[in-house]
This record gives sequence, C-alpha cells and structure tokens, in this order.
Amino acid sequence: MDDIDEGMLCGRCWARVPRLRHPQCARCGHPTPPRGHCPGCALLPPFVRAARSYCWVPDETSSAMVAALKYDGWPGVAVDMARRLERLTWPADVLRERAALVPVPLAPEKQRARGFNQAERLAAALAPRWGVPLRHEVLQRVRATVSQTRLTPGERLANVHGAFIATPAHAATLRGMHLILVDDVLTTGATLNACANALFAAGARTMSYVTFGRARSTHDK
Repeated sequence: MDDIDEGMLCGRCWARVPRLRHPQCARCGHPTPPRGHCPGCALLPPFVRAARSYCWVPDETSSAMVAALKYDGWPGVAVDMARRLERLTWPADVLRERAALVPVPLAPEKQRARGFNQAERLAAALAPRWGVPLRHEVLQRVRATVSQTRLTPGERLANVHGAFIATPAHAATLRGMHLILVDDVLTTGATLNACANALFAAGARTMSYVTFGRARSTHDK
C-alpha cells in the first residue's frame, strides 16, 4: 500500500500525494471527464501509444518530492517513485512490446552541475522492476535549452525543437522497437514529444511515456 512507510519517504507523505483518479483514458492516462472529452490525447503524436503518470503536480507534497530528487541531494527518492510507477496499469500491447526504457537526457553542463540526471535515476530504478533494459545511450541532447517552467506552450515547443537526436552510433538498434520514454514530470508534452520525434525519425516504431508527475490542464482546475 502507498501509505506504508518504506524507503526514503514516509507513508504519511505518500498518503498526501494527489494521485490521478480513475477512470483514465486508456491511451494517455488522463483522468476522463464525465462528458468523455480527453484533453491529454491531443498532446501526443500519432506514434505515441500510451502515457502514464502517478500523481498531479504542482502540489505541496508531490512537488516537494520532485524537488528532493532534482535539487535537494536526494537522488535515492527515485527508488521510492519507481515502486509507484511499477504498479501503473498499461494496455496489454504496451506490456507485451516494451523493449527498453529511455530517459530524457539533460544538457551536459546541467548534468555536471547536478551530478546526475533525475530521469535516468528513475529509469534505472524502474527497469529491473519491469524486466526491461535501460538504454540511456540511444538519445542525446544536442543543444542546451532554457527551463520550461515559465514558458507558454508555444514557447516550450520552440525551446526544445531540434534539441534531441538519436545517437548515430546506436540509431540502427532502435528499428521497430517500442520504447518507453521516462521523465520526472509531463506538462505540455513538448520535451517528451521532441524526444519521441527524434527516436521515431531514427526508426523506432512506437513510443510510450511514463512520468512521476503530471501537470493539470485547464480542464482539471
């Protein structure tokens, strides 16, 4: 259960995390409004099969967990998060086809300053739980970008446009694969979509997304 004390974060903290409610869209994982309109699917390219997240952000508790992972010197929080991500439900074809986890890469200078990539820590903790390999080497960020936090959706798209490529030495190994992209938070999908576009251009057949947090849309506020 999520309210049991385990790992670096206590059960009381996990009990306060705002989980995404059910029912959810079978494709994008967004909680489905009563009228049936799904705001999440419109964010995904056609070659993205599914997306799943554990909880809403921003929120006092879940945002503090993400900050602990990224900024406060608690990279071990990724293991606690992976325990929750492991239990997310997926379409049967995703469970059958997922071939590798690919973390969203940081710019080299940002990774040097932080000492690690939080998405890679999440993926590394999740990979053995799912029994699929981690392929951090297949995707690279070829230019630095400014923080997406204060940008509009249009600015986010422009900010990450062309920022990622499939690593040339490994691109041939991706052909026909269903890859799961991993990041800490899904907001507009701009960064994950830019990564997915790069992998698809290199020959990957399908992508899915998994993140710890998901930003609320206007329909959720």
